[in-house]
Amino acid sequence: MINGLKRAAALGAATVALAAGAVVGTVGTASAAPQDHHRPSADRRHCVKVPGHWAREWQPAYRDRHHHWHPGHWTRVWRPAHKECHR
Repeated sequence: MINGLKRAAALGAATVALAAGAVVGTVGTASAAPQDHHRPSADRRHCVKVPGHWAREWQPAYRDRHHHWHPGHWTRVWRPAHKECHR
């Protein structure tokens, strides 16, 4: 019983030492790697400011809760001004 406990303690200590060594090794490797992880931002020439405009949007046909059929139709929807950036 005591030999089993000693063996388990030794195995646990060895496992902790190996894990600590692996962590220290990866931290050292990661800090030596180049630090260029940011993505280049979209340049101004790739961005276009789109003014607000009315767009036509199709509303599909549906049946309401009173079982009355409403056919599909086109409606005009306001699209506010926004910026579109293409890479």
